Amino acid sequence: MTEQATMTEPATRMLLGDEAVAFAAAHAGITAAYAYPGTPSTEIVECLYELEKKQGWPKASWCANEKTAYEAALGMSMAGKRALVAMKHVGLNVAADPFMNSAVVQPIGGLVVAVADDPGMHSSQNEQDSRYYADFARIPCLEPADPQEAYDMVRDAYDISEAFRIPVMVRLVTRLAHQRSGVTMGSIQRENDADVNPDRNDWVLLPSYAKKLWKRRLVEAPELKRWAEGSHYNTLTLNDEFRELGIITTGIAKHYFLEVAAELGLMPSHLHIGAYPMPEEKIRALASHCSEILVLEDGYPHVERALRGIIAPAVVIRGKMNGAIPEDGELSQDIVRRALGLPVGEGVRLGSMELPNRPPRLCEGCPHTDAYDALRMALQGSDHPLVMSDIGCYTLGALPPHNTGDSCVCMGASIGMAKGAADAGVHPSIAIIGDSTFLHSGVTPLMDAVADDANMVLLILDNQTTAMTGTQPTLLPSERIHELILGLGVKPEHCHKFEVHPRKVGELAELFRREIAHPGLSVVIAHRVCVEAARRNKK
Repeated sequence: MTEQATMTEPATRMLLGDEAVAFAAAHAGITAAYAYPGTPSTEIVECLYELEKKQGWPKASWCANEKTAYEAALGMSMAGKRALVAMKHVGLNVAADPFMNSAVVQPIGGLVVAVADDPGMHSSQNEQDSRYYADFARIPCLEPADPQEAYDMVRDAYDISEAFRIPVMVRLVTRLAHQRSGVTMGSIQRENDADVNPDRNDWVLLPSYAKKLWKRRLVEAPELKRWAEGSHYNTLTLNDEFRELGIITTGIAKHYFLEVAAELGLMPSHLHIGAYPMPEEKIRALASHCSEILVLEDGYPHVERALRGIIAPAVVIRGKMNGAIPEDGELSQDIVRRALGLPVGEGVRLGSMELPNRPPRLCEGCPHTDAYDALRMALQGSDHPLVMSDIGCYTLGALPPHNTGDSCVCMGASIGMAKGAADAGVHPSIAIIGDSTFLHSGVTPLMDAVADDANMVLLILDNQTTAMTGTQPTLLPSERIHELILGLGVKPEHCHKFEVHPRKVGELAELFRREIAHPGLSVVIAHRVCVEAARRNKK
């Protein structure tokens, strides 16, 4: 990395929470960042891509999936360099294997995983809370309340990682990831020198080594608890004049509470938790001061569930588990107001104006439209077809006017589910997947289908980009995907590349009919560049 004197960025900038994470990682001296795009985390590496183009560092890489991204970051840490790996919450499921085991080995260069959760499911299939993963792996977790804290926490996370030789999670939520505010940035730190001689005893997880490493983690656990207890991200303010109610906030919930607290008259005692493991002594101090505690956290009731193992039963606990806060969806200022017994404004009602419902839909001219039209034509007359879809903008094919797609579960599931349905006797059994999703998680289930010559049709919608998250590049072009599929053992006479076009819908439908009639595995790659990507490339 260049010297601090070459820094051209202003000391304070308006940044998204994601961008604050990116700048913090760059300024902390990372050598590289790895990710697979997924809202609401995509802008982290997008920002680092722009920094790399502008100043030549750090390296920013889109990877095949979150698992490969995590493993690349882990390898960089083993070499002594600092690395960032970013993903959305369900992406951590994909990376769970290296993530959990990275908590046992001994990272050398700072290793930070930025995970963006999605309470409210704005662009996700669940609301899972990544703090449980951090607790499960027994690693530190930092939860910022705003973009400034996101910047500060990421900077600190690298020092914590290297001090304890452990990965550190920074947990974001959608409202923070996409919130924009002023961020005061610090000086740029130089890159770490590479340590090319790591001790294999710290990295080879054979049982005999792994037992010692896990024992070391357990012995060091009290040190992590002491660190969290003393962290300046965990703050406790007690009010001797008001002992009825205490408030615990985490992450972004702090601001929802503070924005309405003045209306309460007397300020309740307040513990804010921004660093985990949980500060149990501060929690006990709050509980000894109050007869009732209200827990405000965005996501699952992670802190609330843990309280009963920390404080006495006499203290009343309110939150998501007793209905004071809704169990699903995002936290909001209105929800906090209701929980505190404050009035909630109804806003302006415009009874005379009825706005039409505008459900999401594929772009005008999207090549997927032609593929769906052809598939719908080919399936006419079929009694009980099952069409398994996948994660991508093409998932919208399940909605009108296409109404094509009976499932969407997780990345790559369409192929495995179509094989399972075929094994159950369903015909026709169709899988629909995008090119990027196929490379992410579709190759391995296709191998299962090849091994059994499953009676199914795989339709790969290849628009030559990762369209749903902002047209990031796909790792392999169409021709290479075709070669990869043939290399897996799909029969050449039943593996087709077809350039989709409105004038060729009938021709594509006939191809589908022929392959549906084939009693075995068929693959059709329907390719044409995404209209939005073509528009951006033209610009």
